[in-house]
Amino acid sequence: QRQLVESGGGLVQPGGSLRLSCAASGVDLSIYSTGWYRQAPGKQRELIATISNSGVTHYKDSVVNDRFTITRDNAKNTVYLQMNSLTPEDTAVYYCNTGSAIMVSLGDFTSWGQGTQVTVSS
Repeated sequence: QRQLVESGGGLVQPGGSLRLSCAASGVDLSIYSTGWYRQAPGKQRELIATISNSGVTHYKDSVVNDRFTITRDNAKNTVYLQMNSLTPEDTAVYYCNTGSAIMVSLGDFTSWGQGTQVTVSS
């Protein structure tokens, strides 16, 4: 049974950094696209970064692209999101999910993990 577990969130001051992990079991992340999503309070979940099976990365916009980096460790079957220069606007629950490129781009999943909370506050 496939399972994705997000971790690495926490409370960080503005300007700080965090590295989120998306550890997979029951599914090989290297053969699918994987996306990191976030859902801020009162807002819809949004896709912020993707990595394809071939390692090509895309980001929500330049604001994210300049500060966030998505990577994958095939040996550990884990996808990471390195987040730098965090601002209070980055406060959200962060989720990952994996599937076809279309599924990841649309967030078309029936099952989600519990996510990891990121809070940026002084």
